[in-house]
Amino acid sequence: MSARLAVETFAARAAARLSRLAGTGGGTTLPGKLLWKLDPGAIDALASRLPQGIAVVSATNGKTTTTAMAAEILSPGRRLAWNRSGANLVSGVASTLLAERDADLGLLEVDEGALPEVARRVRPRALLLGNLFRDQLDRYGELEHIAERWRAATAQLPAATTLVVNGDDPQVGDLAHERVGAVAFGIDDPRHARPALQHAADSRYCIRCGHPYEFAAAYVGHLGDYRCPACGHARPALQVRAREIELHGLEAASFLLETPAGATRVRLPLPGLYNVYNALGAAALAEALGAPLDEIRAGLERFGAAFGRFERISSGDKTILVLLIKNPAGANEVVQTLLEGGAPSLLLVALNDAIADGKDVSWIWDVDLEPLLARTEKLIASGDRAAELGVRCVYGGLREAALEVEPSLASALDRGLDLTPAGGELVVLPTYTAMLALQRIATERGLTRPYWDRA
Repeated sequence: MSARLAVETFAARAAARLSRLAGTGGGTTLPGKLLWKLDPGAIDALASRLPQGIAVVSATNGKTTTTAMAAEILSPGRRLAWNRSGANLVSGVASTLLAERDADLGLLEVDEGALPEVARRVRPRALLLGNLFRDQLDRYGELEHIAERWRAATAQLPAATTLVVNGDDPQVGDLAHERVGAVAFGIDDPRHARPALQHAADSRYCIRCGHPYEFAAAYVGHLGDYRCPACGHARPALQVRAREIELHGLEAASFLLETPAGATRVRLPLPGLYNVYNALGAAALAEALGAPLDEIRAGLERFGAAFGRFERISSGDKTILVLLIKNPAGANEVVQTLLEGGAPSLLLVALNDAIADGKDVSWIWDVDLEPLLARTEKLIASGDRAAELGVRCVYGGLREAALEVEPSLASALDRGLDLTPAGGELVVLPTYTAMLALQRIATERGLTRPYWDRA
């Protein structure tokens, strides 16, 4: 380590210690922000010191869960530099590389917008791109803008980098056609295809000629088996796939995982097709990093949910079930999973409009809430935009008498738990910053530990 880098890392680590002493959230990003200001090139130097290199994961939906799944697979026998707290901007990446000075392998969840800069600096050994959905338009713009930046970033990857892509996403899967050795994953089970594209599906038109795609199967939003009848652009050949999928309500999903190394049956302790996609991405990435098939299966089967992504929190003799919603595609999958598992009669939904959520909350009108609302006897609308959420639900068929509006999340949670019978479960659907607020409330009440402190 150079003298300059030694001084810079010492200063950044000192800032982290002071932040923890001050009780400001564990110093998750502060040291990285300081290091980034002092010397952006320090990230390059820290990344180059990991003997097994770095794996990077990015996606609109599911990147936290996919990265956590990959960590569960890869952690036995390896010390990981993993940003488990979800701090996925450049500062969070820098903080992770600073904190795990003795790590063997880097495993980094990276924000979609930050990906080009991070990939350029850490020169990943493997890069997983999971999906692109419309999300936070005021921050990212249309998904085609992110797709163009991703395409440019992947074109600059070192030749030795293994690119792993979701072949079922037209924008992402196309990258497999352009890079030698790319690995594509996807679902191959038409029994679970939707009867038609959802109205909120994003990539409907051929990225090469603009003609509408024909879908032999559409699984989650626009993810599926697509082909352009005009120019022939189609889903790439899948090296990693899920077949014979069985969905077990709100408890689990099982599937046959097929890889170049063989096939194995996996029982995933999370529900829904979207979590099958997350598991496929983690499996494909782990295999690219040399993990054997039996370790991949074992890691997926012992996986526990990342915070807020289908996590259960005990509160006395009741349970709080937290499912993050943040854009139409993800929210629609949560709705579908709840319907398949037996829709709850009581819901708490929290809608915020902070920068991390997206200031424009009009996306809630593209969520197919109607089938869920038809079975809801009481809905508590909370968060900064509780009133707008309430209007959306009433227009979606919820009886006005069934709606309660309580902007305070703590008060809404108390009300929801009061209405939940002993031994019952309160389902909470928060947007991103509402999920973080819920985590703080649960921590203050002694129901859980801070996410960044979990082993």
